[in-house]
Amino acid sequence: MDNGGSRNADRRARLLEAAVAAFAARGFHATTTRDIAAAAGMSPAAVYVHHETKEQLLYEISREGHAGSLALVRKAIATSEDPAAQLVAVIRAFVTDHARSPTIARVVNYELAALTPEHRAEIEGIRRTITGELRQVVERGVADGAFETSDPRMTTAALLSLGIDVARWYRQGLDLSPEGIGDFYAALALRIVGHRGDLTAGRRPG
Repeated sequence: MDNGGSRNADRRARLLEAAVAAFAARGFHATTTRDIAAAAGMSPAAVYVHHETKEQLLYEISREGHAGSLALVRKAIATSEDPAAQLVAVIRAFVTDHARSPTIARVVNYELAALTPEHRAEIEGIRRTITGELRQVVERGVADGAFETSDPRMTTAALLSLGIDVARWYRQGLDLSPEGIGDFYAALALRIVGHRGDLTAGRRPG
């Protein structure tokens, strides 16, 4: 058994968790490696054993978060061949995920400017792919007459922006569940795209 590998993985995970909390609370630039190390229960030198720079921590958090969102979107799209059902599944999953993990979502979406040009280009590429996946759903809905919107590109941007913004205002303890918010936004998405069918399609079965 590789106990050393397990310990290293645990330390890296603790540092990433501590960095997420610190970046969300103070912002990237106001956070020091000492802040992160203290939150993780380690010495400042330990940060550099696992991560070359503070920016490297942010990059790993951003890459993991965006890759997770892309996988979530693709999984939702694969649940149906009907554009309306795909839209509902994507928005419900995307919004619910942002409400369940608002702290990491805020860091992932609002600290992009702190990344190096190379890292930011990579993350922006994943973001474009996410946007492209959803835009194809909207465009298919327009093509088959299920949706009525004059600008699928702007409609897609609006849908994703609404979902991302949930992480800015949602906090545990509010009289709203992540799932309930996801359901509401899914129904709202159908109205935004000008869905011509039954608007109750946005409701969760049962």
